Amino acid sequence: MAVKIYYDKDADLNLLKGKKVAIIGYGIQGRGQGLNLRDSGVDVLVSELEGTPNYETAVKDGFRPVSAEEAAKQADIIQILTQDHLQAQIYEKHIAPNLKAGKALCFSHGFNIHYGYINPAPEIDVFMVAPKGPGSLVRSQFVEGGGVPCLVAVKQNPSGKALQTGLAYSKAIGGTRAGVIETTFKEETETDLFGEQAVLCGGLSELITAGFDTLVEAGYQPEMAYFECLHEVKLIVDAMFVSGIAGMYKRVSDTAEYGGYSRGSRVITAETRKEMKKMLEEVVNGKFAKEWMEENRKGRPGFKQMREKCEKHTIEETGDRLRKMMEFINKK
Repeated sequence: MAVKIYYDKDADLNLLKGKKVAIIGYGIQGRGQGLNLRDSGVDVLVSELEGTPNYETAVKDGFRPVSAEEAAKQADIIQILTQDHLQAQIYEKHIAPNLKAGKALCFSHGFNIHYGYINPAPEIDVFMVAPKGPGSLVRSQFVEGGGVPCLVAVKQNPSGKALQTGLAYSKAIGGTRAGVIETTFKEETETDLFGEQAVLCGGLSELITAGFDTLVEAGYQPEMAYFECLHEVKLIVDAMFVSGIAGMYKRVSDTAEYGGYSRGSRVITAETRKEMKKMLEEVVNGKFAKEWMEENRKGRPGFKQMREKCEKHTIEETGDRLRKMMEFINKK
C-alpha cells in the first residue's frame, strides 16, 4: 500500500476558525505546538499546574493557564501532551466529564489510546498529530518558515472530518510544510516504543557503554575510551541524519568503512536480532505497557534504581570532566 503524504495544499486552516484548542501540558512539545498554533491564528488555551516552571513559561509566553477541567470545558479540540503515564488519570478526572458530541481529542503519541488506558465515548473525534521532532525544533523550524514532518492518524471519526481537522492542525504547527504521513495509532505507538528500546535509547546506550567498558577493562584510559565510543557518535549520527547509512560510509575513511562492514554483524548478531523480535512482541502484545504503568503505580522503584546505576557509571564521570574542556559544547 502506497504511503499517503499530505502537504499545505491538502490542509485547510479554515477548519480551525471559530474553534478553541486546548493544550494540556506546556512542556517542550506543548510549548512548540501552542506557540505555532497561536501564530497561525488559532485560539489557544493552555492548561498547566500553577507554581510549576511550565506554568511560569506559559505566562511569560503570554498565555493565562487554566486547569485541565476548565480547558476541557472551553475547548473544541483538546490536545493532551502530558507524560504517557499521567494521561489516563488526567483524562478520567478532568477531561472526560467535560466532553460532548462535536468535541475532539488530539494526541501526539498513541500509547494511551492504543493500549486502552483512555477510551473516549464514540461521539468524540479522536485523532493524532505527531511531529517527528522535539517541540523546540517544531518551534524553531516554524519560525524560520519551515516545518517538521508529522504523522497523522484517526481513531474515531463520528464527525466525518477527523482527518481534515488533523491536517488543519498539522498545517497550523508547520507540519504540512514538510509533509504529513498518514498512519494508525497502532503503527505509530508500536514503532515508536520499539525504536526507543531497541535502537535510539536502549540499544545505542548499551552499545556505547559496552564499548567503553571493553576498552577500560583492557587497560586503556577512560578518556580515550570515551572519545572513541561516545564522543564521536555524534559525527557518525550527523552523517547518517543527512545522508543515510551508505552516505555516512562515504564520509569516513576506507579503513573505518571496511571495519564497519566486516565487523558490525559480529556485534549485532542473529541472537541480537532474535531478541529484538522478542522486544517488539512485548510492545505489540502490551506487556511493556502494562509493566511501565505498573512501575509507575508502585512509585517507580525499578526505574529509580536503573537511573541511579546509569548516573554512577564511570563513563558519566569521565564524560562530565571531558565535556568541561569543550567550549563548543558549553556554549550550546
